[in-house]
Amino acid sequence: MAGMTRRAFIVSGAALLATPQLTQAQQPRKVWRVGFLGAGSPNLADDTLVEALREGLRDTGYVEGRNLLIELRWAEQRYERLPELATELIRLGVDVIFASGEPPTYAAKQATSTVPIVFTGATDPVGTGFVASLSHPGGNMTGLTLADTKVTGKRLSLLKEAVPKLTRVGTLSNPRTRTEHLTVSGASAHALGLQSRVYETGAPEQFEKLFSRMAVDRVQAVLLLPDNILFQERARLADLALRHRLPMIGWRSVFAQAGVLISYGANIHADFRRAGVLVGKILDGAKPSDLPVEEPTKFELVINLKTAKALGLTIPPSLLLRADQVIE
Repeated sequence: MAGMTRRAFIVSGAALLATPQLTQAQQPRKVWRVGFLGAGSPNLADDTLVEALREGLRDTGYVEGRNLLIELRWAEQRYERLPELATELIRLGVDVIFASGEPPTYAAKQATSTVPIVFTGATDPVGTGFVASLSHPGGNMTGLTLADTKVTGKRLSLLKEAVPKLTRVGTLSNPRTRTEHLTVSGASAHALGLQSRVYETGAPEQFEKLFSRMAVDRVQAVLLLPDNILFQERARLADLALRHRLPMIGWRSVFAQAGVLISYGANIHADFRRAGVLVGKILDGAKPSDLPVEEPTKFELVINLKTAKALGLTIPPSLLLRADQVIE
């Protein structure tokens, strides 16, 4: 140790020992980037869904501002923008795309066959070609599907229970949504002794005309079939149903919250939270092809008594007792 005091040697050695630890501490933590593709707009209702997605991600250890960045892209009901927005997310280098509903899922699927995609709200993910099967998705996609078609019959039976004198029901659907729900709704109506007529549109500007046709056809109630456009336009549909004095049933609790008489289906916030968990698993290294598409196991019955009173309806007490939520 010529030329170096014992104290200097000790200090120098301590510094050398500390250097690897300091270097390790200074290494930047990876920030994962998740793309969110939605057909709607960042209003209050949709923002609560984004928060549910964040909760699911936090459940798996991914927190915005720490190790996660969420790129939000909204089409604001301009569905023709979805392909451009999906491509933009790919250019940003997102690690996973979350697609909210079928139109965004179609756009994401067209934009990439390699970046993992997690979807929610799919009516028939096998029939639409999103996945090979629910248990073994294959490819780069997985997510959550709506309930199977048996629940469509349940919704009709609930509508008839709420309106005991019901004989004629109108079924509102989007012809672009590939689904077996339409076939099942007709069979279920027949089994319940109901006359059923189908009204199809994928254009919100045609809603007024369709409701006027329902009045001419003396339709007494309306069944909404699962579809992303009908979901996004739920407030307008609730208003039209009330103006035409038509009891209506939807498939998410947010329909009743928007003014529709009844809703019956899986909790959408629970779906988004579970989707966040699936995204987190993929960020952890899981492959979408190995993550089965999940189906809902719990359903909520929500009744809007304010709407019932406006329609002059008295909801049977037996139905009210079974409701998970009653809006007054």
